Amino acid sequence: MIIGETIFDILYLLTVITIGIKMLKNSPYKSQYWLFGLLAVILGFGDAFHLVPRVYALWNGGTAAYPTALGFGKAVTSVTMTIFYVMLYHVWEMRYSVKNCKNIKSVIYILAAVRIILCLFPQNNWLSADAPLSWGIYRNIPFALLGMVIIILYYRKAKEYSDKEFSYMWLAILLSFGFYIPVVLFADAVPAVGALMLPKTCAYVWSVFMGYSAMKNSVHSKVDVVK
Repeated sequence: MIIGETIFDILYLLTVITIGIKMLKNSPYKSQYWLFGLLAVILGFGDAFHLVPRVYALWNGGTAAYPTALGFGKAVTSVTMTIFYVMLYHVWEMRYSVKNCKNIKSVIYILAAVRIILCLFPQNNWLSADAPLSWGIYRNIPFALLGMVIIILYYRKAKEYSDKEFSYMWLAILLSFGFYIPVVLFADAVPAVGALMLPKTCAYVWSVFMGYSAMKNSVHSKVDVVK
């Protein structure tokens, strides 16, 4: 199990970071695919703060022996995942040439800000092995709402534009939350539930591959807007 998880974690980090760097190098600056590459790099490096210490812990006495390093990694990942969804929203704006959507943008930024602020409260007790479940729920409420908004936005626009390349972006996000929420609620009581983080991670890889595939299909075009 240790070998399997180690290989999975390393392949995941290398995959999303490599794809992100390729998209940054091969896309016009500040285009939708450049931004997608940046969010993939942020996703990978953010998750590395948690996964690298976790892999080390698995081979050196178990995760229970390293609550500080793992807790700090979870805190960093919580913030970078929030940034990931804010950037995914901006990809949505650019891809579908959405203008004058101040209300939606305000909702996105307010939910993201509330999530990050809640993550910074000392009551989260990130560095302890006994982090309270209640604060895990509090900080994930705005995060889940943020994800719900992004899911609806991508579902509606992909359907409206018959966007085959991003047609399942909404589903990848939905699956990631569907696997993540039970971990937040039940992993402490039922450790086996933590295994759902593996398919949750696969959902993120799927979303990154969708962005990369769309970039490759438009590599000879300078147009970033779905037609």
